[in-house]
Amino acid sequence: MRTILSSFALALLAGTAHAGDQPLYQPAPAWVQPAPVIDIKAVTADDPMILRIDQQQKLQGDEVWAYADMMLHIASPEVLTQAGTLQFPWEPTSGELIVHSVEILRGGETIDVLKAGQKFTVLRREQMLERAQMNGLLTATMAVEGLRVGDVLRVVISTVRRDPALGGRLQTMAPLIAAPAPVKYGHLRVIWPEAMKVNFKSQYLPDTFVPISHDGFREIGVLMPFPEPEEVPSDAPLRFRPLPLFEATTFTGWEEVSRTMAPLYKTEGTIAPDGPIAAEVAKIAAASSDPRTRAAMALQLVQEQVRYLYRGMDGGNYVPQTPAQTWTLRYGDCKAKTLLLTAMLRALGIDAEPALVNATLGDNVPNRMPAPSAFDHVIVRATIGGQVLWLDGTALGSRQADLDDVPPFRNALPLRVAGAGLEKMPLRANTRPDASVEVELDGRAGVNLPAPFTLRAELRGQSAMMLRFSAQMGKDKAAEMADATVGQYVANAQVSERNVRYDEASGATILTASGISSPGWTKEDGRYRLGLDTAVSSVEFAPDRSKPEWAAIPVSSGDPGSTRVRTRIRLPGSGAGFVLEGDQTLPASLAGAALSRSTQLAGEWVTVEDRATTGVREIAPGDIPTVRAQVDAAKLRLLKLDAPEDTPPYWKAIAPARAGKLLDPVLAVYAKRIADKPKEVEGYSVRATFLEGIYDRKAALVDVDKVIALAPTADNYLWRARLRIALNDDVKALEDISKARTLEPGSAAALDSYARLRADHGGAVEALALVAERMKTAGKDKNDLIMLQSSLLGDAGKPADAVAALDAAIKATPGNPTLLNQRCWIKGTLNVALETALKDCTKAIELADSSAAILDSRGLVYFRLGRMDDAIADFDAALDQAPGMAASLYMRGVIRTKTGAPGAADDLAAARMISPRIDEDYAKYGIKP
Repeated sequence: MRTILSSFALALLAGTAHAGDQPLYQPAPAWVQPAPVIDIKAVTADDPMILRIDQQQKLQGDEVWAYADMMLHIASPEVLTQAGTLQFPWEPTSGELIVHSVEILRGGETIDVLKAGQKFTVLRREQMLERAQMNGLLTATMAVEGLRVGDVLRVVISTVRRDPALGGRLQTMAPLIAAPAPVKYGHLRVIWPEAMKVNFKSQYLPDTFVPISHDGFREIGVLMPFPEPEEVPSDAPLRFRPLPLFEATTFTGWEEVSRTMAPLYKTEGTIAPDGPIAAEVAKIAAASSDPRTRAAMALQLVQEQVRYLYRGMDGGNYVPQTPAQTWTLRYGDCKAKTLLLTAMLRALGIDAEPALVNATLGDNVPNRMPAPSAFDHVIVRATIGGQVLWLDGTALGSRQADLDDVPPFRNALPLRVAGAGLEKMPLRANTRPDASVEVELDGRAGVNLPAPFTLRAELRGQSAMMLRFSAQMGKDKAAEMADATVGQYVANAQVSERNVRYDEASGATILTASGISSPGWTKEDGRYRLGLDTAVSSVEFAPDRSKPEWAAIPVSSGDPGSTRVRTRIRLPGSGAGFVLEGDQTLPASLAGAALSRSTQLAGEWVTVEDRATTGVREIAPGDIPTVRAQVDAAKLRLLKLDAPEDTPPYWKAIAPARAGKLLDPVLAVYAKRIADKPKEVEGYSVRATFLEGIYDRKAALVDVDKVIALAPTADNYLWRARLRIALNDDVKALEDISKARTLEPGSAAALDSYARLRADHGGAVEALALVAERMKTAGKDKNDLIMLQSSLLGDAGKPADAVAALDAAIKATPGNPTLLNQRCWIKGTLNVALETALKDCTKAIELADSSAAILDSRGLVYFRLGRMDDAIADFDAALDQAPGMAASLYMRGVIRTKTGAPGAADDLAAARMISPRIDEDYAKYGIKP
């Protein structure tokens, strides 16, 4: 918000002023009623920031005079910055901007800014070109001199508006201010001669607006702020949401609006017989005699050969430029495009007429006062073979297949010389989806390993246009937008290649991409499962109709949109043992969304195609309970792919994946990303993470070296230290940790790594001293330091001290599962107080959200107690939650070795792969296989 008063003024004056390229300086007109005096000396910090907003409007003859008196308390430096520069735009062809006064009120002093010689400066610039608007506005601006914090700034201005396009009729509107808006005094007054028939309306508190007669004028006056509007459910259709506007007009009804605007779109004589537009019409006529084909060709021409640019100057708010001007300029707004398309269609023998619509508030139009101001857009209503077509020349990519699509404007006003009433526009799904997406993933490496993917998306509508135009923002921005689009359809996508192009034949923007994905397999009830649903999971239906006044309000199904997503996944093991779970077909309608699904599981491929269309249906209030139950039931049956029960865990799938070269495509993607941007750290960092994840730590170390060369941060040095410890290079690891501590002396992670490694190499005294020193200034990391201290004390052979350190912390926070688990672990590793250790772990399990680590601790305690079956049960449970937990694998391998149970060698090998020095760790506790 650049300026507060200016922003309010733009709304209060209900439009921009016109005529005259300089603001006028005049006293307020005699018809204005002065606002009540506000005692400036009594203003305190508790008062609202806006002290006064007085709106007064006069409708007379062919003009609307809008007056505004605004007072703002400059309560802070921030308000001073925002309000200290005034800006008032106006269009200088059919009206005036009049400045009555600018004053600074300071205590009992009034400083007349205008009398002191300061005037508004007029800026000539098009501020809306970035939004494809050329409105011809001038801007009167003033940086108010001498304004201070604590002052009150008062600005009084008027606009006088005349619009010949309305044929002598008038229209106006004013915003209504309601709590909790920060306004002390608000006032709206509208007057008009008694002889003038003015219709008025407010959707908010309509009974408040009662006119009276006074000195030959009718007058409406209300004080504001109004009470806070009654809440309306957020999922209510727009027509149930009252607009905070007062509207007044001399139009008698929609028919008169239609009759008045129709002559502006006369097409007779607008296409010169020997002109270029006539030549285009002739080409279309020669290409086909089919009226639908002709209509599609004309629509494509207007959409693609005339770029959109709004023209609001020279009466252009309602008056379209001629087809000849549009074709010569090769740009035009909705009015110009509609007139050109209407003229061409009529020349091709197709019944066509303009129709006014509201692109954002169309569902509310029937609740509005009949006036052109109820609309913000115009399209073509064509009739072919008795079927009505709604054609929008400002859209992009329409083809013959799309002619039956209906824009989501809900209501239209056809413009006819004889007049017309509002016409409902039907709600229905588009023939072609906004997004038609094909995704293919190669998951042969295993359910827990990355899967290379390819994607092809045909996009239409606003998202397609933004994606195409992103190329103009530079390569990086275009790639960012393309990758964001890919991310909507591919889980955890890392894109290596992407391409965006426009397909002339289909009118679609085509996005192709490839890369790698982590599809998102999760382990549930001992089995890996992958969600395949792209339709039901996005359906939200939780309407609240608890208030009696809401009982009759239907539920909207959301913004209009249609998607088709076809996903193909190549499965490991030729697909053997994989099964589909959940709904393999969908109901035709769910919560107002139109749905369809097909599935196929054949050989090594699973294929799912979902289509969902929203925004074309409403749910009647009486159907809400049934629909809610349907949605709840559908969400319990989300489509999933279940892997075989004997699917190997992550660590076990790596060796065969390497042997089968199934990881090569993944590594190729990482290599390409690095080759494309060799001086950016992300490529090396991502590949190093993957390599470490598949336990190729030597290769990962090479990439982390590159990472540190490009970004020598504490975290990166700790990363390299972790790799070096796993590779049994403690000397260099300690060097890295020391560098991390130098870079971030307060790093808790660096202290933890340093203390543990020093203690492992005879430096326990130093490590404990460092921890003790840090604990003197510990904040939120105090418990972490206590757990580190207890581990160091335990390793130093001081079990009583180790447990005592935790006792004090647990006494301070008795419900902390992390501390309880640590005390259980310390007792288990040191083989002391095992019965109380069991109690600690069991209580921690009850309190924790995730219990894998605690189950591992309790399993160790059971092992110490000789309760091997209980220990195995806990280790199994821990591994069910976290299949890659090296500690549980190791201990299960130890027990299986001792008991002769099968699987011991596999468990130990897995643990050593995941944690290469795990034997050393457990040897400290006296535990060996």
